[in-house]
Amino acid sequence: MNLAHPAERLELLAASYALGTLRGGARRRFETVARDHAPVRAAALIWQGRLSSLTELEADVVPDTAVWTRIRNMIDVEKSDQALERQRAAAAVQPVAVPARASGGWFRSLPLWRGAAAAGALATVVAVLVGVNLRNELLNAPAIQYVAVLSDDKSAASMLVTFDAGKRQLTLQRVGAYSEGQDKSLQLWALPPGGAAPRSLGVLDNAPALRLTASEADVRAVPTLAISLEPKGGVPSERGPTGPVLFKGALIEKML
Repeated sequence: MNLAHPAERLELLAASYALGTLRGGARRRFETVARDHAPVRAAALIWQGRLSSLTELEADVVPDTAVWTRIRNMIDVEKSDQALERQRAAAAVQPVAVPARASGGWFRSLPLWRGAAAAGALATVVAVLVGVNLRNELLNAPAIQYVAVLSDDKSAASMLVTFDAGKRQLTLQRVGAYSEGQDKSLQLWALPPGGAAPRSLGVLDNAPALRLTASEADVRAVPTLAISLEPKGGVPSERGPTGPVLFKGALIEKML
């Protein structure tokens, strides 16, 4: 099965895989195809990056003071009802002397309905807060326009690169197990067309994800990205890579 066509189906499958809604045999088949096809693997990594970055981009939302006041009032009312019930039970001469409950049953229990109303109001407040947070997450989600999967000489993916033109931000996410050691640094290079000299886009630290600033004009002019192993702190851009080029890949503009 060729999951890369149509592109819409690949996006849906990759999103479902990242969300965890793709399960069972379908999930195992997707993982098998992703291991052998870089575009499928890249789509899954992109969606995983999108979803994992939502919590980082989420703005703090402070509920209005009136919301917490209502919640406290409803809790106080329920506590008062419960205390009153305990006092009535303690003052009763006989254990069976609660005629109102016997005649009306649980359906006419005032504390029960007050508790249900309080629970319903609390659920409404929670739903509103969740809706506000989700809206903020969607508004702040990165609009990825370019993507590259940088692989080693054995075609094993080691770095996922995405570019958000709106935020002028390159994001690099390690997807392999390579470690450069304490005395070395990985450096990202743009390889312009026509054999022009490589241009440094930044030095990577040891974090699993890194963000670099770049303009869309610069990214459009770069067909290929590469990562070389350099001395600690990297080398000046005009010198070009001095160490071995470990990972390399084409930068592709997304059509969807």
